Amino acid sequence: MNEIIITKENFDEEVRNYRGMPILLDFWASWCGPCMMLSPIIEEIADEYDGKIKVGKVNVDEQPELAAAFRVESIPLLVAVKDGAVTAQSVGLRPKEDIIKMINI
Repeated sequence: MNEIIITKENFDEEVRNYRGMPILLDFWASWCGPCMMLSPIIEEIADEYDGKIKVGKVNVDEQPELAAAFRVESIPLLVAVKDGAVTAQSVGLRPKEDIIKMINI
């Protein structure tokens, strides 16, 4: 598993101030059915593209401040970030190919 658990404590270091490869953030919750269906796809992307992208998981129940900062209204929410700026986002279950295109790698 190459996903990083993103919290308000490590957000600046892992996302906001990170300069390098693109980041895929997965906003999710354990009670969300589509989130659970998306989780193995995100894990597969993290493993396949290890060293090319950074994948972060944000539990919206445990990190309400981050969910509010990203204006999360529906989950799963995928957010692509490059050099601290949001480059794309997508709500709902998506095929792996669409997620890869969104990250733009």
